[in-house]
Amino acid sequence: MNIIEGGVLGLIQGITEFIPVSSSGHLVIGQYLFHHSSDHLFVEFINIGTVLALLIYFWPRIISAVKQVFIEHDYRLARNIIVSALPAGAIGLILADFISTNAFFANIWVVITALAAVGVVMVLLEKLPRSSLVKEGSQLGWRRSLAVGCAQVFALVPGVSRSGSTIIAGRLMGMPSAPAAEYSFLLSIPIMLGVIAKLFMSDRAYFFDNWQLLLVSNIIAFVIGLLAVRFLMQYLSHRSLAAFGWYRIGLAGALAIGILLLQ
Repeated sequence: MNIIEGGVLGLIQGITEFIPVSSSGHLVIGQYLFHHSSDHLFVEFINIGTVLALLIYFWPRIISAVKQVFIEHDYRLARNIIVSALPAGAIGLILADFISTNAFFANIWVVITALAAVGVVMVLLEKLPRSSLVKEGSQLGWRRSLAVGCAQVFALVPGVSRSGSTIIAGRLMGMPSAPAAEYSFLLSIPIMLGVIAKLFMSDRAYFFDNWQLLLVSNIIAFVIGLLAVRFLMQYLSHRSLAAFGWYRIGLAGALAIGILLLQ
């Protein structure tokens, strides 16, 4: 892989990790266009830039959550995040090697199907009556938190979207879109940090062998990711997920037609 391809994948990661259109799905598309010139370790390592973007953007909220636990002794948000993180964290840990090596998870048609299916759900979701039973993540309770966590498991399939699945679940649990997005991102931080820690324990040689390319890609992912998460939080304060749903459906249709015409 050359520096341009790595930069493009970093750009894709930065935009799509937070926008609910599936970063893994778009990276599979990028790899498909580059004739699979990158590998799963490269894709995993460029999570470093986007998790740093999350940490910086949500730093005031993270500090507030820490104060809630250690000063105010309010454990609700921390408890809910732990409960929500357990399903995807456990299944991802158990099936990590299977997911990274199984051709199913790099199949462009799996991505197309997931993009379209979740896109339809997003469009239909906004036609349902809006409820605001839950104002923020600390009010979810353990049952709703577990439901959000179970929804996140589907994001192991490329094309689904981690942020998309958890925001949809949060909406169904009674949260407005913006608080559901904030909870989704706070939830993703420990999971992404765990993935990166596991990578450095098992595959740090890959990082040091490719550090220059990964550095460039992660810088791009960080800068674009910071802009993307800021955009999404502002966007969802006034608008719905429907536009992202239509984008997903349109992209899935265009990819399917393009592939069929080129065969």
